[in-house]
Amino acid sequence: MPDFPDGPRKHLLPKCEEVHFLTMKGMDQPLTWVERVRMRMHLAICDACTNFNGQMRIMRNAMRRLGQQEPGERDD
Repeated sequence: MPDFPDGPRKHLLPKCEEVHFLTMKGMDQPLTWVERVRMRMHLAICDACTNFNGQMRIMRNAMRRLGQQEPGERDD
């Protein structure tokens, strides 16, 4: 089970708060297959979390590209 701050969840389908936690965790380390399945099940029915997940990926990619640019290339 995930190491969610409030302890392991007893429900098969996680709440939005846990999906947000798993989204952030998944950007830094691989999720277990249980975490991935639970997250995908939730994302299949929750538009808000699907949007959050997409926005975090966009931000992560933008920050990665920004870090690869030379200092003179940035649009400050």
